[in-house]
Amino acid sequence: MKNKKNFNPFFRMVLLLLIVVFAGIITAISLFYYVFSIPEPEGLSLASWPQNFTDNFSEWTTYENGKLSIEQIGLDRLDEYGLWIQFLDESGQEIFSYNKPADYPQKYSASELISSKASGYQNGYTVFASSLEDTEEICSYIIGFPYDIGKYMLHYNGDRVARLSPVARGMILSALGTLVLVVLAYGFWLSRKLSGITGGIQNISLRSYKPLEEKGMFSEIYGALNKMDREIRRADQISEETETKRREWIANTTHDLKTPLSPIKGYAEMLADSSDKEKPTVQEYGSIILKNINYTENLINDLKLTYQLDSGSIPYNPQTVRITRCVKEWVIDIINDPAFENRDIAFESNIMGLNADIDPDLFRRAVTNLVINALIHNASDTKVSVTLDQDKNSGILLSIRDNGKGLGESEQERLFERYYRGTNTKEKPEGSGLGLAIANQIVTLHGGKITVKSQPGVGTEFIIHIPFQGENAVN
Repeated sequence: MKNKKNFNPFFRMVLLLLIVVFAGIITAISLFYYVFSIPEPEGLSLASWPQNFTDNFSEWTTYENGKLSIEQIGLDRLDEYGLWIQFLDESGQEIFSYNKPADYPQKYSASELISSKASGYQNGYTVFASSLEDTEEICSYIIGFPYDIGKYMLHYNGDRVARLSPVARGMILSALGTLVLVVLAYGFWLSRKLSGITGGIQNISLRSYKPLEEKGMFSEIYGALNKMDREIRRADQISEETETKRREWIANTTHDLKTPLSPIKGYAEMLADSSDKEKPTVQEYGSIILKNINYTENLINDLKLTYQLDSGSIPYNPQTVRITRCVKEWVIDIINDPAFENRDIAFESNIMGLNADIDPDLFRRAVTNLVINALIHNASDTKVSVTLDQDKNSGILLSIRDNGKGLGESEQERLFERYYRGTNTKEKPEGSGLGLAIANQIVTLHGGKITVKSQPGVGTEFIIHIPFQGENAVN
């Protein structure tokens, strides 16, 4: 099992702080050596090395009775480091030089000698001056270094600095300690917030999330988590409802398939049981078998069409047709159906020569489904009116209205759900229960929309609206 500390934001914050401090120290050291160091033959030295070398060169030099003596090691060091040296007497006159460039003078005034101590990089060298100690006569010397070395002197009140030094150190240490505590406290607080967010995400996946109060620095994140939880719970609910509807739909479809198969099997056995059946009896049995076979075939076709519409694999061939003529012919075909020959069906059109771009076969299926749905789910004396009109936005309005028993609000909300079984098999043995869903899908495929208006005891009206998609002509 992995150690949880490896994933705790607080320990990550501490580790990050240590890394930042370490990186800062390394950067400071590197910057210090970059600014305050110079390369020399023995390696990298501080920029104060030339002055120290100059001060210490006197150890290899003696000056007595006007005679200057330099040990060979001193001259070797000059050659090794690429330096030059110039010795001056009390008057500033050169008494000895070694490797000195020709453009440097042989005599200096007192002011020139003093200014050379503060002079900068000139003629490829930075010069440093010093003098011999423990000699009766004054002897100064200048050493030239081939480095661009800055010379700056800081003047300050030594007494006050000495008194402030402990206080300054204490303040610096206190500030650093406070900074570390603040960073650690902030890291601890931040880790708690991040742990809450991480836990919230885990709880969402486990469906045990409790909404967080949307305030503070992370209010937007809390809001996003709350919204995600609501959406996931809603999706779970929809998925559960869909699965319930699917199971119900499968059960109803299985029942619908068994319903016609039972009489088919029964009457077929009766026909096969004896050959002396009279012709009227055989015809009656045969018509019952044929009716149930047609029902089964229609059910299978409805299932196939539903999934073709869902998958987008249905052949869709729109063409320009006279919409009034088409709808009138479809209504007449329903009236001529023996099953509905005694029903009250009326057609009315307020537009006579209007053209529409539709797939005639598919749109016919949508219209007849709605009309037949109104006929079979209402009493035999119910009147069904089909009206064709044009709305103010130049779209086509097709109304299928009945004065039947009507629908409640809960039924209206679920009418077009594919898994919603809104019909009863006993009331409609020839139906598949998919008629309204198919009609809605077909109208949507044409860029249109179906709306329903219904009131219990008053009746129901389905309104199909499809936009114009081509040139229209009126006779």
